[in-house]
Amino acid sequence: MLLPIYIYGHPTLGKPAIDLQPDMKNLQELLVDMWETMYQADGVGLAAPQIGLNIRLFVVDATVFAPKDPSCEGFKRVFINARVVERSTEEIVMPEGCLSVPGIHEEVSRPCRVVITYRDETWRERVEELDGMRARVVQHEYDHIEGRTFIDRLSPLKRRILRKRLSSISAGLFDKAYRVILPGSKSSASRRPAP
Repeated sequence: MLLPIYIYGHPTLGKPAIDLQPDMKNLQELLVDMWETMYQADGVGLAAPQIGLNIRLFVVDATVFAPKDPSCEGFKRVFINARVVERSTEEIVMPEGCLSVPGIHEEVSRPCRVVITYRDETWRERVEELDGMRARVVQHEYDHIEGRTFIDRLSPLKRRILRKRLSSISAGLFDKAYRVILPGSKSSASRRPAP
């Protein structure tokens, strides 16, 4: 089922998420819905807060970047209760966009390499060292479960310059290529059980 995506300014996007429990009901169904929603919206990642769930869960499929970064070939993962445990001091600046901030792409500085611990969809514990586009995509989604968007990583000056566009997005004044929940709207994602 296609789920609505919460748009910039919604309070749900600004809250750090809580850990999932292994007995969460309907997790596999939720994952199917998240993949379907992400692909339909032409995304490469989707975090649970973006669909109104305050849980530490995100999915990524960076395969689209494989022609420029071969390490992305087949990089499709479910991240449950993820924690970034190490970041490189070296950073790289690249453009980013977000399904929750439609129409805006800005240069964002992020560490080139991260080490992340997480559980996969079978609850197997994993540790991965990621670099290149894999690190960037994972850090972008990880920010969502920490209660941040890429806009929070921009300079105060850049955020001031974007203020009017961000206000328009929060008001729903953009072309909607997928279902959305705007700030102040009633949530339709409450049909899911709590973790």
